[in-house]
Amino acid sequence: MTAAPLWRERSVLVTGCAGFLGAWLVEALLARESRVVGLVRRATPESRLFWERLAEKVVVVQGDVRDLAPLERVVGEYGIRTVFHLAAQSIVETGREIPVATLESNVQGTWNVLEACRRVGRVEQVLIASSEKASERAGRLVGVEGEVLAGLTPYEASKGAAELIARSYWHTYGLPMAVVRCANLFGGGDLNFTRIVPGTIRAGLRGEPPVIRSDGTPLGDYLYVEDGAMAFLRVAEAMAADPSVSGTVFNFSYDQQTRVLDLVRRILALLGRADLVPVVLNTTRSVVTTTHAGSDDARRRLGWRPAVGMDEAILRTIAWYRRHFGAT
Repeated sequence: MTAAPLWRERSVLVTGCAGFLGAWLVEALLARESRVVGLVRRATPESRLFWERLAEKVVVVQGDVRDLAPLERVVGEYGIRTVFHLAAQSIVETGREIPVATLESNVQGTWNVLEACRRVGRVEQVLIASSEKASERAGRLVGVEGEVLAGLTPYEASKGAAELIARSYWHTYGLPMAVVRCANLFGGGDLNFTRIVPGTIRAGLRGEPPVIRSDGTPLGDYLYVEDGAMAFLRVAEAMAADPSVSGTVFNFSYDQQTRVLDLVRRILALLGRADLVPVVLNTTRSVVTTTHAGSDDARRRLGWRPAVGMDEAILRTIAWYRRHFGAT
């Protein structure tokens, strides 16, 4: 089955559809004429899902992934065939502050989604959103396929645990699932301004020097959010065409490690504000000094490539925030 017929009229559940990545994935599915059901814990008017009126084109169900019964009812009543499980507490610093809530959302939420799909029995693909921070080598999280799962903070531990549980459902029950690890996603619609890309753009649009909480040296891998949404679709398509893809973990990134300070300067240059000098606070020290989501397996097995280069992605992101803030 080719990609277009697979999605047309297909009943798809997206948990966390009001989130940053979730809204872009919903938009991509709508463009492919899918019947989208979105699970949201609460309506957030500032989300792209509502702000750009995508919610009017999908079935929005209010619920919490920590509750199994509503999940099972949604999967059964709407005849869901593909599930994209994105709902999570996704901020590392928040995970340190509220570890129990993070573990409940990310771990219990994942096993509830898997169990609902297992009980209903008609779901053909379950895609679990993980993170490049879920794997570890020599004390650093590197996100290379096959690495040891990490647990250096509650957030990383929650993602590693979710991956293990998901793969256990594949091996034990034959539930068709795959894990998708995206590098640090950026793009329009991310309103968490503690993150480096939206924070830098907002500061630049205001004519203010951006603030870097670290010393600027941590290396990270990145990926434009629209390419992230396409990655999820590509994995689901591959699962539909080849059952051996199930049970697999795939990483997606630009495969370009970039220092935080260099990324900030790159954004300012593309914004036309290279005159602004970043303020380096060096007050946040993380156990994670290097992240790298090597995507060789996805490129080889899935034929995946990012469609939007990094500079073009940054320019698109800047344009989105200009519109959002009403800047000129």
